[in-house]
Amino acid sequence: MDLLDPILDIAEKLYSLCEEVKANKKRSKRLANRVSALTEMVKAVKVCGLGGQPELVERGLRELKLTLESAQEVMEKYASISYLKRIVRAYDLGDEFAILNERLNDAAQLLSLALAADQREKLDGVFQEARRRREDDEDTENDLQKLLQLAEEMKESVDAVHDAMDDMSRDVKNIKTMLESLKINSNHPPDIREIRMEELTFDPKKPFMMTPTSEVFKGEFSKFPVAIKRYTYPISTNASQVRSIFNKEVETMKRFESPNILRMFGICVHDENGPNPNFLIVMEYCEKGSIRQVLDGSYKLPWDRKARMCLDAAQGLYRLHQSEEKFKVHGCINSNKFLVAEGYRVKLGGFELAKTETSLRKSKNGKQSILCYMSPQQLNSINYPYDKACEMYSFGIVLWEIATRLSPFKGYSQQEVYKKVCVERFMEPLPVDCPNHLGELIIACRSYDAFHRPTAGVLVDKLRKVVTQFEDD
Repeated sequence: MDLLDPILDIAEKLYSLCEEVKANKKRSKRLANRVSALTEMVKAVKVCGLGGQPELVERGLRELKLTLESAQEVMEKYASISYLKRIVRAYDLGDEFAILNERLNDAAQLLSLALAADQREKLDGVFQEARRRREDDEDTENDLQKLLQLAEEMKESVDAVHDAMDDMSRDVKNIKTMLESLKINSNHPPDIREIRMEELTFDPKKPFMMTPTSEVFKGEFSKFPVAIKRYTYPISTNASQVRSIFNKEVETMKRFESPNILRMFGICVHDENGPNPNFLIVMEYCEKGSIRQVLDGSYKLPWDRKARMCLDAAQGLYRLHQSEEKFKVHGCINSNKFLVAEGYRVKLGGFELAKTETSLRKSKNGKQSILCYMSPQQLNSINYPYDKACEMYSFGIVLWEIATRLSPFKGYSQQEVYKKVCVERFMEPLPVDCPNHLGELIIACRSYDAFHRPTAGVLVDKLRKVVTQFEDD
């Protein structure tokens, strides 16, 4: 097969690059080990063939090539930047390592279909999920501590560099900002849990956002800025029922730890013994609001920033799709479900403590889908099972919104949306200046045929290449 030799060539180059990096050394070493294990798999496939499920194995090879190319670009870029910039990037690079490792694991699962039992067992030792996650968590903590030490050592020289070299002022500023950020992040907030009212600081008279069912406040919890959602209508559910549901969800929510997943801190029950106790959900605060609010605002969004926002959003969706089976899909993807933090970092939300929130809402009608985000398959049949391909269509609409800053099918009736999507197979057009590679991905996500839509993992790999191209220009 034509893919095999190119994969082996890329893997060899990537392995060498992993050996050369100066920061994130443990992460790089583990990435190199996983690449090496996959290289042995590819060699085995080259000798023994594609096995009993050749189409799936071939798909695994295609995705592996894409992931390795993406990893090579990340490592080459990281190895070539200046020392100061490398310090600034080192902590954020850990996030990229985590996604790359997940994608390598995806490829390993598909390629293992072609392996003999003994080969598969050996591979499982490298990619076993619990071990892999534990190692990655340890690497994150080690990288954090080393960066703190390095940043402290450089602190005294930073001002001198700033005075002597004007062209490095941005790097200097970033290092100072990073140092403060690392100091905050090194004191991790408590796990998701029930929070006492006295642990929260906020002004109950000043919500920054209101919905028909809730008010949202900016506040503090353990010195972290948080958003606090308070329900504004009587709730018939008693506190013990909510706690029971909440406690079952916490372990699942811990699996969602990711820079592109909105962090949840817990729930708070106020006036528990009163006739109508208040329930609050405490979550990460994102200062710019939702993607929809950003697009409707006056923020400057050049194409490189839009591409980065698309990648962040895709990484959040991919992380969710890689989680436990019962949370393999979000269920209600739209541009209001993605929040935008400082630096235009996008985070997927809207599924926070999903069962707990459902128990609070006591909705009689269930979750209502937004018509313009529904896939053609769902529009054609209300009984069509919602799956990842449906979700990718919805996500494609969100990407279209980011590209255009417009609202989808604005002014269309339900019947007109159905006719456009299902009968005419119409896609709303992209701007004429939309970069080709980005536009192609947005079109693919909105494909009428579910088969032609990319998975979240493939989309992440391809969007990373788009972002890299912008950074290289």
